[in-house]
Amino acid sequence: MRLLLAALIAAQAQLPSADSIVQRYIAARGGLARLHAIHSIIYRGEYHEGASQFHRAVMGLLRPYYKLVGDPENPSHTFAEGYDGSAWEFYGDPGVVVRTVGAASSAGRHATAIDGPLVDYAERGWTITLEGIDTIAGQPAYRIRVRMLDGFEQLEFVDMASSLLVAERKVAPIHAFGTAVASEERLSDYRPVGGVLFAFTHREVELATGRVLNENHWTSITVNHALDPAVFSPPPFVRTPLQAFLEDLYAERADTNAVRWSYRDFRRAYPDADTHHGVEFIGYQMLKMGDIPSAVALLTLNATDYPNAGSAAFGLGRAYRTLGNSVRARAELQRAHDLDPQYAAPTD
Repeated sequence: MRLLLAALIAAQAQLPSADSIVQRYIAARGGLARLHAIHSIIYRGEYHEGASQFHRAVMGLLRPYYKLVGDPENPSHTFAEGYDGSAWEFYGDPGVVVRTVGAASSAGRHATAIDGPLVDYAERGWTITLEGIDTIAGQPAYRIRVRMLDGFEQLEFVDMASSLLVAERKVAPIHAFGTAVASEERLSDYRPVGGVLFAFTHREVELATGRVLNENHWTSITVNHALDPAVFSPPPFVRTPLQAFLEDLYAERADTNAVRWSYRDFRRAYPDADTHHGVEFIGYQMLKMGDIPSAVALLTLNATDYPNAGSAAFGLGRAYRTLGNSVRARAELQRAHDLDPQYAAPTD
């Protein structure tokens, strides 16, 4: 340990430039020409989150910036998310496409660079700063801060011996909703694909506790398959009047009065339509985007029109909790439990 500490102190005194470290990293992966020759990537493997079981995971990337969390060769008609110039999410039930903003949009767009965060950073308008040396898995690594065009920052750790990227640190909400969490994603098991080294294992841990948040184990990485850019956009489908109404509500989420007006207009025009599940879904999306006043207003209307639906009361309770109104949140969550015991009674 003392020898490692002495080596770190000596290395800190004569640090190379951030750009020279990036050049070493590019060379270690296979060189800029080989990296630039890759125009598409399909990752296939297993994903594990928390206590859940491993399940199938597929992700596609296509130059210049396309990303699909899903299979670009067999698109899902149930759920998908991606980036085609803006971040989006598709839900087959209730049949809605949402263009995300805020933390959800950030999560979608920050990992669209096909070569990773360090290659061609300046062309994207990003900056890098070498901050020193840390240890990752007991080995010294250069700590480089990357600042993206939108001001988001994350730390990249380049192993001093291999010159490969071995970890990334960032602070962001889990699932783009809730409190921001400081986490470290650890990259390992590099293997060559198309003349370029790729990390086949990614493990994200919470820095404060060491708790594993999620793991990706890629079983195959395929490069340079011909992919249609259209598969990186939401799937086209014909909206029913209810689906169109739900998307319109979401689009109006920054204007609470418009949301109320549209809701009442649709309910008058389609009095027999069952809107409460779809409206709950859109209310949640509004909360996720940070449009809390509109979410509360919409979910209040929903709970009023469906007074016997436990899910409507639960949705409103969650909205009040996000707003910070604990008294009303507790009342609605208790009402949800009274209407439907599947909803747990509030404990605080």
